[in-house]
Amino acid sequence: MAEAHLQVKQVRSAIGAKPKHRGTLRALGLGRIGRIRVLPDRPEIRGMVASVPHLVEVTPVEVAERPARAPRRRPASPEKAEQTREAQQAKEAQQAKEAK
Repeated sequence: MAEAHLQVKQVRSAIGAKPKHRGTLRALGLGRIGRIRVLPDRPEIRGMVASVPHLVEVTPVEVAERPARAPRRRPASPEKAEQTREAQQAKEAQQAKEAK
């Protein structure tokens, strides 16, 4: 099931814009000309975009649901990394020996 999103691209500089408009661009995740953000199509986002239409271009897009993220692994300690490296080398040596 795809969710409705908006692709928001900054097309004009915020230099000379009102401070409130610059803040709105920052809240949208923009800050430089050419930056693109894909944001959920919600009333809050549409309201922010409506306050700076002279600085951005908006395109509706369909985005597929994101798969669940795999849990992050902690980096191995140097000792554990060395053990893993040695085990890998032993395994490769065994495979090379069997191949002969």
